[in-house]
Amino acid sequence: MSRWGPASAFAAPRLRRDKKAGPYVLQGLLGAIAIAFAVLAYSYLTLPDVRLLKTNNPQTTAFMELRAAEARAKGQQPRRAQRWVAYGRVSPNLTRAVLVAEDDLFWQHEGLDFDQLQESLALDWARGRFTRGGSTITQQLAKNLYLSPSKNPMRKLRELLIARRLEAELKKARILELYLNVIEWGDGIYGAQAAARRYYAKPVSDLEPAEAAGLAAMIPNPRRINPLVDPRRHARAQRRVLWLMASAGYIERDAAGLAEAVRGRGVEVSGVRGHARLLSPLVAGSLERAANLAEAMEARGFGSGAPTRAPSPDWRFADYAALAAGAALVAAAVLWL
Repeated sequence: MSRWGPASAFAAPRLRRDKKAGPYVLQGLLGAIAIAFAVLAYSYLTLPDVRLLKTNNPQTTAFMELRAAEARAKGQQPRRAQRWVAYGRVSPNLTRAVLVAEDDLFWQHEGLDFDQLQESLALDWARGRFTRGGSTITQQLAKNLYLSPSKNPMRKLRELLIARRLEAELKKARILELYLNVIEWGDGIYGAQAAARRYYAKPVSDLEPAEAAGLAAMIPNPRRINPLVDPRRHARAQRRVLWLMASAGYIERDAAGLAEAVRGRGVEVSGVRGHARLLSPLVAGSLERAANLAEAMEARGFGSGAPTRAPSPDWRFADYAALAAGAALVAAAVLWL
């Protein structure tokens, strides 16, 4: 008997089992693809009509309603301080501070920053949960207007698609105006005008660079990074925004009061390329991106007025890219389940 004889006795049954399992695996794969496609189609077809935002200011947002429901659940009366202000009446200091802090490629991208999205997905995958943000201003606006703050993949998918629609229908200046007027800036405080009145007792048009940096620093977590709640934490965040503004050439270091702030921290904020010594990889990267933002705005002629966006060569391609990114999120969620 051949030495391979005993092994061959088991080979045939195993092969038969593999052949029986094959169709089930294929059916499962096709079923998963069909479900993912149905989810994408449903998400796309049920998106809100953002065209109304061209000429109408929203009376409320999903995030405002969420905060009101939270207050009522605690037996409290919901608070809401908000004063709408036109984009042209917002201090350029605040506009620049928000852009360098939250979305330095705002004037360049079409709703999605794929580099940031890739970094967020990689970090979330490594941690095994959705934690990192990485959203553009347009995505943040979509979430505030229509969605919840949860980080589940379906909510993120809708956020991506709504962001694409906002970019397709609205001018960049209008998107930024909406954003600055609806985001939260503390308990019951919404919009830059109400925030400027609350924290600095002046209209948003009169904000100085340090004050603008103070407001921009609050955006990631306005109830905690707040000068009335944790002054030291807020001051640290404010200094970071001032560094970014100075590195982008928007303010002078001495005029911004940065000389004392950076002393002993190993950072020179004037002229980021070749002059910024290491504070941390995060800040170094942010400084470089801030400088890129200043160059992009200058190249496109964006000043203190209301800029417009050059027409995109192909919006449809970007829509497909958004759908692909959403499919990747759905696939990641399925793998983690």
